[in-house]
Amino acid sequence: MPVNLTPNAIAAINGGDVNSKPLVQVLDIKPIGNSQERYRFLLSDAVATQQAMLATQLNDRVKSGQVRKGSVIQLIEYICSVVQNRKFIVVLNMETIIPDCEIIGNPKMSTESHSTAQKELPGSNPARSVGVSTNLSVQNGGDKMPSFRPSVQLPFQPPPIYKSHGAILKNEAPARIIPIAALNPYQGRWAIKARVTAKGDLRRYNNARGDGKVFSFDLLDSDGGEIRVTCFNAVVDRFYDTIEVGKVYLISKGSLKPAQKNFNHLKNEWEIFLEASSSVELCPDEDSSIPKQQFSFRPIGEIENVENNSILDVIGIVISVNPSVPILRKNGMETQRRILNLKDSSGWSVELTMWGEFCNREGHQLQEMIDSGFFPVLAVKSGKVNDFSGKSIGTISTTQLFINPDLTEAHNMREWFDRGGKNAASQSITRDIMPTGSRNEIRKTVSQIKDEGLGRSDKPDWVTLKATISFIKTDTFCYTACPLMIGDRQCNKKVTKSGNTRWQCDRCNQEFQNCDYRYLLQAQVQDHTGLTWVTAFQEAGEEILGCSAKELYLLKYEEEDDFRFGEIIRSRLLNQFLFKLKIKEELYGEEQRVKITVVKADKVNYTSESRYLLDLISKCP
Repeated sequence: MPVNLTPNAIAAINGGDVNSKPLVQVLDIKPIGNSQERYRFLLSDAVATQQAMLATQLNDRVKSGQVRKGSVIQLIEYICSVVQNRKFIVVLNMETIIPDCEIIGNPKMSTESHSTAQKELPGSNPARSVGVSTNLSVQNGGDKMPSFRPSVQLPFQPPPIYKSHGAILKNEAPARIIPIAALNPYQGRWAIKARVTAKGDLRRYNNARGDGKVFSFDLLDSDGGEIRVTCFNAVVDRFYDTIEVGKVYLISKGSLKPAQKNFNHLKNEWEIFLEASSSVELCPDEDSSIPKQQFSFRPIGEIENVENNSILDVIGIVISVNPSVPILRKNGMETQRRILNLKDSSGWSVELTMWGEFCNREGHQLQEMIDSGFFPVLAVKSGKVNDFSGKSIGTISTTQLFINPDLTEAHNMREWFDRGGKNAASQSITRDIMPTGSRNEIRKTVSQIKDEGLGRSDKPDWVTLKATISFIKTDTFCYTACPLMIGDRQCNKKVTKSGNTRWQCDRCNQEFQNCDYRYLLQAQVQDHTGLTWVTAFQEAGEEILGCSAKELYLLKYEEEDDFRFGEIIRSRLLNQFLFKLKIKEELYGEEQRVKITVVKADKVNYTSESRYLLDLISKCP
C-alpha cells in the first residue's frame, strides 16, 4: 500500500523547521511517566525515524484509538527539543490522515547527534530539502481510499536575526519563543511571551533550612496557555518589584517542575521556577493578541457541588455588602474581613468573604455603590470554595476582583438583572443550605414538622417554614467567642475571663484583649397550625434582630439601657419570616431531642409569596 510521506521530514524538524506540517507515520506508541500520564511515539518519514513526545492534551487521541501503531498523521504544531544530546519532537497538535497502514518505506533509527544535525542541515542543498508530495493515495485491491492535497516541504531557513552575522556560537543564539502549552522538562532552551494576570503576595517562611521568602505570579499567552511562575529568596529580590499585573514579559532560562495542585489551580501540569540565570524582560509594546485575563465562570448554583478548597471563577450581581470588621488571626496579627452577597440567573446566591486589602479597596467601592442604590456586576477570578456552614467563596492572595468588567457575561448579567432579575427570588447556598438533591424548596407547617417526625432519620431534614416570631428569650441571647483565625475560619469557641481585662480560649490556648460576641438565640415561632422553639446562630440571629450580638450585649450589660434593649426585642415580635430550617435529632444527656436550627431568615417577599400561593392553587384538582 504505497503512501508518500513528506521526504526528509525528520531531518527538517531536527534542523529547526516548525511550519511545514509534514506527513509522518507512527511506528510505535509507549506510555511513560508515573504521576503524569504521557505517551512517546516513534515517528518515521519512510527513511529516518525520531522519538517524539505527545502533549498531554492529546492523550485522548491515543486512548480513543484515533492514533495507533501504523497511523499516518500530519503534524500541525510541533517543536524539537534536545535532552542530553538526544532530540525529541514534541507534538502539540496533529491530525490523523490514515488510521491504519502498513509500514511505509524502510525507516532506520537516526544515529546522528545534536551537533551533527546542527552542522548538516543548514549547509545542505536547498533543492534536496524540498519534498513535494503529489500522490497521497492508498490502493488496496479495487478499494479507493481518499486522496490528499499535495503538501510542499519548504527548506529550513535560519531566523532573520541570524542573517549576515557570521557564525553563531551555541549559547549566543536567542531561545525560540514557544507557546506555554509546549513547555516541558525535556527542553533545553526556551522562551515564552506572556502577560501577568495575577501576582501573589510576598510571603516569608521558616523551615529546617532556615528563613526564606517566596512569591508567585501567573502568566497567560496568546494561545490561552497558563502557567505559574515561582521565585525564592535572592530571585525574589530581582523580580518582585519588576513584575506588574497586566504587563507582557519575555521569560527564559527557568526550570520546570510538576505543579503543586494543592496550591496551583491553573490548567497546567508544570510550573516554572526562576533561578539566578533566569531572564525576565518587559515587552515595551502592547501585544493585543494576548488577552488581559481568562475566565472560566461557574454558575452559583453549581458551586454547591464543588469540592471544598477548589479554586474557581464566578460572576454575579452584588446585592448586599456588610461593613468591614477587624479580625485577629491566630498568629496575633489583625486583618480585615468583609462579607458580601452575589446572585446570578441560576436562582442561587452565595456569600463572598473578602480578606485584607480587598476589604478597603474593592470592598469600599462596592459598599458605596450599594449605598447609592446601584447593584454592580462583580467578576471573581480565583476564589476559594469553603464548605464551613454551607458553601461560600473567599479571597486568597491570587484572587482578582473586577467591578462591572467589559465582558459578554457581565453584559448578559446586567441585562438579566435590569429586566426582572432584581426582583427574582434566590436561594443561598451558604450557611448549611439544603444539600445536593434537595434543591426544590420543601415547605412545611409547624404541625407537619412534628407529625411527620422530621429530623429523626440519620440525616437532617431541610425545610422552609413561613412563621411569625412570638417570643424571644433574652437572658442568654449570645455568648463570648474566640476571635482568632484558624486558617481561613474563625475559631468561634466560647471563651472565659482571664483576669479582669483579658479572655482565654482553651482551644487556641491563647489570651487576648477583646473577644467576639456571637448569637445563640432561642425564639418561639408559630403559624396557623401551632408553635415551636427554634435556635438561631450568628448570621440568622442578625437577620432576625437587625443588629449585631455585640451591639445588643453592650446595650444590655454595659450601657444597661433596658428600655432601648426591650424596644429592639419588641420591634421584632410578630414579624413574619421565611425560615430555612435544619432539623436533626440530637442527644442531650441521656435524652434524644429534635433540634430545629434556623440557617437563614428572610423577610417575606409578598410578591414572590403571592406567586407561590397562586402556583399552589393552580395545582389543586
